[in-house]
Amino acid sequence: MIPQDKNTAITRGLSEAFGVSECEDIREVTGGPGANPVFRIVVRRSAFLLRINLRAGDLVRHYACMKAAAEAGVAPRVWYTNVEDRISITDFVNAAHFGPADALARLPAALRALHSLPQFPGVPDDRNSTCMFLLHRGPAADAFLQQFQAANILPKEDFEELVARYTQIAAAYSRHDPELVSSHNDLFKPDNIVFDGQRVWLVDWEAAFRNDRYADLAVVANMLVTNVAEETAYLQVYFGQPPDAYQRARLHLMRLAAHLFYAVVFLWQGASSKPIDWSDPVPDYADFQRRFWAGEIKLTDAHTKTVYGRIHWTQFLHDVQQARYKEALAIVADRHAAG
Repeated sequence: MIPQDKNTAITRGLSEAFGVSECEDIREVTGGPGANPVFRIVVRRSAFLLRINLRAGDLVRHYACMKAAAEAGVAPRVWYTNVEDRISITDFVNAAHFGPADALARLPAALRALHSLPQFPGVPDDRNSTCMFLLHRGPAADAFLQQFQAANILPKEDFEELVARYTQIAAAYSRHDPELVSSHNDLFKPDNIVFDGQRVWLVDWEAAFRNDRYADLAVVANMLVTNVAEETAYLQVYFGQPPDAYQRARLHLMRLAAHLFYAVVFLWQGASSKPIDWSDPVPDYADFQRRFWAGEIKLTDAHTKTVYGRIHWTQFLHDVQQARYKEALAIVADRHAAG
């Protein structure tokens, strides 16, 4: 079950964390293909999560961010980490039912607590794995979009629309230094949000780094917020007061940037396996996200990734045709020009 070359490292971790040489029980709980090996272990009749980090990544940053979040009560308690062995042991959270309405009421406070932490380390713009990657408009983003265009994934007129809207959003948003805060950066996946029946825990901190606060806010909103009233309540809990026009506009543009980012990324991944049939019907966005939140849908195969990319692309095209799009562009651009 455990990779043989990790036995010594795990024994070392158990000894340092708990003073034992082996666990009483172990059960693999690894996610989909390509996921790091994860195990539920039992030591002295208590359950913990053992994670072996095999994927490339900055474990120094990863573990430091995870520990800071745990100390603030945002992430499960960290019992052990070892950068060289690439192993961590944390509390195991028994997940309880967590409906969208309950999540929408609880998550803004969790994000506020996370974003209030001393700032996490940053990453170079070309390694930003969120929608801010596109908004930075650097050589890496330009190269990626060129590759995307060369792959002929989108029809020509759609790609032209993508570039035009992307240029508008990036020009309006990027004139202002982003409000950088300690961020999780991987909350578009409901698996990374766990409810134990009393409180919310954020897990899987590989992508954590200092980022624009609206990146986390936008991906959670895109998954759970379904109307303007919910968006207002969401921001009011987060900011502790009714949101002003600029905060609402900033979130709206980031939500659009997130739609665009996940559309491009997942269409790219899906099309790498099989050409996209654009005549296939697209599921309703809200219904897909409801099923995604409920765990009925997993982004583990090319077809589902393609569908996920298409629902974001369809929602993006719908939203940029609404009056609110132009209003948000003007509000954010005007604030930055005045500042």
